[in-house]
Amino acid sequence: MGIIPVPRVAVIVVAAGSGTRLSAGAPKAFVGIDEHSILRHALEGVAAAPNAQIVIVAPRGREGDARTEAEAAFGERSDLVSVVVGGDTRQQSVAAGLAALWADVEIVLVHDAARALTPPEVFGRVIDEVERTGAGVVPVRPVVDTLKRVTGSLVDEAVDRAPLVAAQTPQGFPRGLLEGAYAEATEEHTDDTALFAAAGHPVHTVAGDDLSFKITTPADLDRARHLLRPAAVAASVLPLIGIGSDVHAFGGDGALRLAGLEWPGEPGLRGHSDGDAVAHAIVDAVLAAAGLGDIGTHFGVDRPEYAGASGVVFLQRVRDLVAEAGFAIGNVSVQVQANRPRFAPRRAEAEAILTDALGAPVSVAATTTDGLGFTGTGEGVSATAVALVHSIR
Repeated sequence: MGIIPVPRVAVIVVAAGSGTRLSAGAPKAFVGIDEHSILRHALEGVAAAPNAQIVIVAPRGREGDARTEAEAAFGERSDLVSVVVGGDTRQQSVAAGLAALWADVEIVLVHDAARALTPPEVFGRVIDEVERTGAGVVPVRPVVDTLKRVTGSLVDEAVDRAPLVAAQTPQGFPRGLLEGAYAEATEEHTDDTALFAAAGHPVHTVAGDDLSFKITTPADLDRARHLLRPAAVAASVLPLIGIGSDVHAFGGDGALRLAGLEWPGEPGLRGHSDGDAVAHAIVDAVLAAAGLGDIGTHFGVDRPEYAGASGVVFLQRVRDLVAEAGFAIGNVSVQVQANRPRFAPRRAEAEAILTDALGAPVSVAATTTDGLGFTGTGEGVSATAVALVHSIR
């Protein structure tokens, strides 16, 4: 067995974040995606990339856990890996990683462990561009959402997205220039290319990858889990079934919105959005069938942009989420329990608008509870939905 040459490249894997927005009860990098942690998946991507020294920056007290994950990912090459303790900020954590580099390292890549599914070829593109240009390099993706500049909740103007890109990691640098930029830095920057550019150095771009999204919220974690779901499940021709239910009480402001329709003269339902129990039950059923969490994950009270939003908006967004995860919606059946409004005259209208929003057939049935329970006494509305989805991959 030949001697492995000392790498000229190092990858600093930043895994010291607390993961507050993920709300998983552990530092983000150590939260499980499937049977493995976010950090383990990130390290497996790094291990499949070009040979490099690896420095993992871990939270204090989790150094041993990081070492265990590294040994599992790198196997016989785990002597390439060292673990250091991170600082109070990301910038301090990267500085700690820089201090652990071997003398022969000439190119440094800084990678967020939270971008756990980054393909190995992205690392290769970044390294090649650093070698070609001697500049900083950031992988990017085009911005696809319409952008608005706002003051509070008021839109001031649209923002031209043509010259904008979304930055990802790993970000690559000539070692000497990056160390110099860190030594001179006097303020915190949002990422390493911003710090590098503030020191007067050019930054080039290469193509990033859609799989290199950052796991920050529970919805991101659900997305990662589905991308990693076993091939046998993802390729199954059998439909996957989900059940969803929702309840809302009367007493909201404005007219009643239910099943995607407005019902003039009927009392409104209370809720963070429009209280459309029918649409919300459908959302939960579809998400459950696709294994993408629940309505609170994607549209909860911590998402102010959905305050007052209609159920139709939720259905349109769920249709996109399911497609992004590799599924198509087969059909949905929903039953409403309520004394009011009377559904029969508008059933076809409700089914048409729900079907159009979801992009799949929706059937609606309505019943009462013979005066029993809160729906029987006219206090609110209950809805239960069953959804079928199937793989399109």
